[in-house]
Amino acid sequence: MDVQSIGKCAGVLWQLLHGEHRKWSYNEIKKSTGLSDREINAAIGWLAREGKLNIEETQVGKRNILYVELNYFIG
Repeated sequence: MDVQSIGKCAGVLWQLLHGEHRKWSYNEIKKSTGLSDREINAAIGWLAREGKLNIEETQVGKRNILYVELNYFIG
């Protein structure tokens, strides 16, 4: 992966999250975008670095669940 492809994946993820303002599970993101795990993780990192995401991790039983939502500011 290079910076351009990571940026493109971040754009795909941004469009998905921008379309619906809610929490998305990792599996929902994967299914909706068609991106690979590596592409999703790079895109999440890109958008998180820009301060555009809120990431919440919880544990249910033995499973860790990751939720991602867009930081949406009005002002």
